[in-house]
Amino acid sequence: MATIKVKQIKSRIGAPKDQKATLLALGLRKISQVIEVEDTPSNRGMIAKVHHLVSVVD
Repeated sequence: MATIKVKQIKSRIGAPKDQKATLLALGLRKISQVIEVEDTPSNRGMIAKVHHLVSVVD
């Protein structure tokens, strides 16, 4: 299955609890950390929820 690389670009400080939990569910814990997740609708939804804190890397 295809994968997506996601990079955290902004701090989670000041974000609502649900967005902090979404970052943790994705596996992001630090700024500039890059993780690779499967390209599923649920992961796409999580990325969309925190789109202002992360970016999709090529």
